[in-house]
This record gives sequence, structure tokens and C-alpha cells, in this order.
Amino acid sequence: MDTERFDAIVVGAGPAGSAAALTMARAGLSVVLFERGEYPGAKNVMGGVMYGRMLGDVVGEAAAQAPMERRIVEERLWMATPSSAVSVGYRSAAHGAHTPDGAAGSAAPNAFTVLRAQFDRWFAARAEAAGALLITGTTVEDVIRRDGRVVGVRAGREGGDVYGDVVVICDGVNSFLAQKAGLQRRPVEPSEMALAVKEIIGLPREVINERFAVSDEEGVTIEVYGSVTQGMAGYGFIYTNRESLSVGIGALISHLMRTKITPYALLDGFKQHPLVARLITGGQPQEYSAHAIPEGGYEAMPNLFGDGVLIAGDAAMMVNGLHREGSNLAMTAGRLAGETVIEAKRRGDLSAAALAGYRDRLEQSFVLADLRKYRALPALADRRPELMAIYPQLVNEAVEEMLTVDGLSKRAKQKKIWRRLRAQRSLWQIMKDGYAGWKAIR
Repeated sequence: MDTERFDAIVVGAGPAGSAAALTMARAGLSVVLFERGEYPGAKNVMGGVMYGRMLGDVVGEAAAQAPMERRIVEERLWMATPSSAVSVGYRSAAHGAHTPDGAAGSAAPNAFTVLRAQFDRWFAARAEAAGALLITGTTVEDVIRRDGRVVGVRAGREGGDVYGDVVVICDGVNSFLAQKAGLQRRPVEPSEMALAVKEIIGLPREVINERFAVSDEEGVTIEVYGSVTQGMAGYGFIYTNRESLSVGIGALISHLMRTKITPYALLDGFKQHPLVARLITGGQPQEYSAHAIPEGGYEAMPNLFGDGVLIAGDAAMMVNGLHREGSNLAMTAGRLAGETVIEAKRRGDLSAAALAGYRDRLEQSFVLADLRKYRALPALADRRPELMAIYPQLVNEAVEEMLTVDGLSKRAKQKKIWRRLRAQRSLWQIMKDGYAGWKAIR
């Protein structure tokens, strides 16, 4: 392939890469899509929630044909202690029936669970059907530069030098290519990445339906904060598939390094929580995997474009951890990168100045708006992980006290709760914590 030239080279066949490749191939550009795994999705360990609106914006009505596991009709958040949890949630059958108004793929639900090994293959196949050349089992080791401009990539195979007018980097967190291309301004810090571990636990469909109170196609997501992360910033999750559960937990790598807690031990402890254990009992582990997840957000983002190069998805730190969103940012950024290249090719200019329109598109979308909104949250989570243990504990104690009928008046119980709170946090500390949290998410 060393003499072959493409209009565009995309590295990484995840949601960002496949979205970019499909967008450009559909416009008639010659595109090659590299994937280091044996097949797209082979090395991806995302929990497994995708979003219909963003998928529909890329593939149109074909979104309804995606290999969905279950349509999400209920989303729960647990604030856990070692033996209890306060739960808040939202349930809507209509939410699982279709995408929000205006989506191109109107037959797809707002959110749905997937098994990435299946979904990524399907998504990459859409890019292939549009004309992109998919090459799997190949690691792209470097970019090729000429006169300061990226003009191709060097793959780890015979005849591995491949040339193109533009390279779109979507090779995942802590991207080596971002560094090689000069987009990464500094090394990614351990506090800017989380390590997530996940098991796929097989359960009969009817058991899942009964335990989560859903029908065959309906699904539930549960995110668990508090004691399950053992004093570290992170959270656990349970997502329903057709005949399995995706069960996992993650924490900042800096906190794992400090505590010396192993990822496997963290997951094992999560599975033993009494409220989690009752949902997975009788299940058979089918798959175990671990993966780094970008958590640095807006402040840790690399430069998004350069001469002949763009970057999208996890490689660009496009994850909104508070809202469990990454795949939707990746698909949107990949599509916008593709649209930017199409326009630049039409003008015959793929310089950094011409590709700067990519950032403009991202600024006009929800991608950078949301990442900028929560730009201070990653640093707060790294500095103050104890808040994720203290307040779930206090909330559980308060709820338990108010629900316990023991002869005390409700006013006496309120005073008791307040005394317990003040014993752990002074009024000044509570005000400082509240202000810090408000600043991080305002």
C-alpha cells in the first residue's frame, strides 16, 4: 500500500472513526479506516450505552437496524453505603421508543445498550458499504510528516506507509498518534484517566425482565456512587443487555496508584455489595476486560487540528463523565471531522487554517459546550474524592432515620440528623463543599 494514496486516512474504527469514515466515503472521498483489533470493537471495553440521535445523524434511518440489546426506559442513580443505597431515577416507556424530535434516525430510541464487539462491527460495515476500505489487525505506529505537514501514516506491516491528504486520529485514550502529530500539548496525567473494569454476566432474558421490571426489549441503567469506589473518584454501573448484564466499575488511575487497590478487587467488592449481588446472583461470567477512559475533559484536550490532521473521540478527551456520555460525543465529533474534510477538499486546502473549521463546528454543537461547562469537575474529583463517600453516607443516614418509626418525633429526628451531620462536617465545610460543587457544574 506504500504507493497508494487516499483522500483521507482514519485511525481507529470506534464510534468516532467509523462516523468520520462513513461521512467522508458517502461524499465520494477515498477513505482507508485502520483498526488495530482483529475486528472493530475487539478491544473496546465501554460499558455499553449508545444514543439514537447522534447515531441517526450519521447513518440516518439505518440507525433502527443497529444491533441494539435493549432500549433504555429507566435510568437510576444510587448513592451507596456498604449496606444500603438511596436511589433516584427516571422511567419512561416513551423515552425508549424513539429519538428526540429532529433526529434523522427517528426509529431509534433515545438511548440503548449494545455489546461493542457487535455494534462496532456493524458501524464500520456501514462505512465499508459507503466505500471506505477497512483494514483490521493493524497498528498505526506513526504519522508521516513532510515540510511540517502530516501526509500519511506508518502502519506496523509490510508496505505499511500509507499516504493521504488528511489523517483523522481516533485511536483512543492517551493517543500515541496525537503526540506524534504534535497535537498533544503535554503528557496525559494519571488524574486525567480512569481505569474501568467490566464483566459481562450471562442471565436468562426472563430473569433480567423480572429483576429489573421490564419487558423483552426494555432496559435499565444503574450508576452507583459512594462506598463502592472505596474512597476513590469513580462509579460503578449495571446495564441490561438481552441475556446478560454489563457490570463494571472505574476509578481515577491516580487514586488507584495511591490506594494500591487492584481493579479486580474493586470490581469484586462492587459485585459483593448486597444490592448489586441480588441483581447478578445466578449469573455466569462470560467476559472480563479492563480499559483506560479519558476523564481530563476540556482542560486536558489536545489541539484538535493541525496541518493535514484532525483528532476526535477518546483520543481528544471527549468524555463527559458526569453524564456517562462518550460515544455520542465521539460520533458527533467524527461526523463533524468528516464534514470539515469534505469542505476542505472541495476548496483544495487541507492546511491547519482550513481545518480550523472543525473546532468551529464543535463549538456550535453540544460537544464543546458540555465539555467546557464541566471543565472544573475533573480537578475537583481528583482533589476531593472524599466527598463522594461522605455525602452518600450522610444522605443514607438521614433517609434511614426519617423512615425509622421508633417513637421519636419528626422534629427530634431532624435535630438528630443535623447533629450527626455537624459531627462530620462543620457548617463552613458544608458551605465550601456546596460552593465547590456548584462551581464545577454551573
